[in-house]
Amino acid sequence: MSESRYAWLRARWWRSARTAVATATTSAGIAVLAIGLAAGTAAAGVSPAERGSPNAASAAPTLSSVAAGNGHTCAVGTDGSLWCWGGNTSGQLGNGTTTNQGTPLRIGTASTWASIDAGTSYNCAVQTDGTLWCWGNNRRSQLGDGTTTNRTTPVQVGTATTWAAVSTADSHTCAIRTDGTLWCWGFNRNGQLGINSSLQIAATPVQVGTATNWTSVTTGFAHTCALRADSTLWCWGDSSMGQLGIGTLSYRSTPTQVGTGTTWTGVAAGYVHTCAVRADQTLWCWGENGYGQLGVAGAHRTSPIQVGGTAWTAVSASLDSTCAVRTDGSLWCWGNNWAGQLGDGSTTHRSAPTRVGNATTWTSDLVITYHSCAVRTDGSLWCWGNNWTGQLGDGTITNRSTPAQVTLPS
Repeated sequence: MSESRYAWLRARWWRSARTAVATATTSAGIAVLAIGLAAGTAAAGVSPAERGSPNAASAAPTLSSVAAGNGHTCAVGTDGSLWCWGGNTSGQLGNGTTTNQGTPLRIGTASTWASIDAGTSYNCAVQTDGTLWCWGNNRRSQLGDGTTTNRTTPVQVGTATTWAAVSTADSHTCAIRTDGTLWCWGFNRNGQLGINSSLQIAATPVQVGTATNWTSVTTGFAHTCALRADSTLWCWGDSSMGQLGIGTLSYRSTPTQVGTGTTWTGVAAGYVHTCAVRADQTLWCWGENGYGQLGVAGAHRTSPIQVGGTAWTAVSASLDSTCAVRTDGSLWCWGNNWAGQLGDGSTTHRSAPTRVGNATTWTSDLVITYHSCAVRTDGSLWCWGNNWTGQLGDGTITNRSTPAQVTLPS
């Protein structure tokens, strides 16, 4: 990727979606905040694969967390096991190799994994003891281990045992500790670390300001947003397409409040767009809108614009696409759909929320890049979209435009 500040105009970014879960509290005591989705266009048909079967659903291990990167997928089981599959050129699967894997592979034998997030070609995950681990691409020190060496197995970030949540991007990472402090590291060319410094790269975690009331954080390609305990929303980094939501086409090197309200309950940063939910369950998006990823027609927006009505519960934003879940458990997606990542049975871009099948059992655990994955209430995992490196976990490299269940070995 070019080192140009506007390299994203020429090379689209593959990175993991960011999902926040509204007012759900993690075991570490940090609130994981989320946004969801309102009604949109007519529902697409449900394929037999999307419906699944009771036998298939019961045979698969249940999952608690899923993450999607450039061309790979990782998930954490309810038993604390870690699984990865797909592309592995930078060691992002964590199995000690750089060989692609077309079906889910258990990583190590530990059963203490709590949550995971995937960047473009790397991952970071928190264990139940509060330690933080990262692996994969480390060209800009996004693994936080003080080096630029790629890692093919998980490497601990420092020695702290108070990590509660982590968010990964293309080349920078941010995480929150149980004391409410926020820390970022990696690439900082556009101020995305929020440390008010001309430092290009931070090889280890650096605290963002002195606030101790951060509750959730989400990272985009070159911008970051986070919520505080008082329900205020703050963003920083690149805003060349308005993705900070502060009414400007510029950048900020320190956290800047979005609006003056204190009613935000969740936020999700995409490639160069952002979506967030308020306490009344209304959904708002801003930033780039070339594929309709804001859920409305028209050009980019530098300030939040409402999407649909109310009853949004969870949202995931990444690249040029967005997916979200309503309170009735239905799943909706919109934006870029070139690989079928919207799951509506087509490859047609959508500028309004489009329903994914007829199921009403989707949870707030969903991710979207050029492929999408989501967990249902029975703990089963479903993926669809781009599959060029086996990231759908079905043993093929065939794209899918509707959800198909991923079978994990028992």
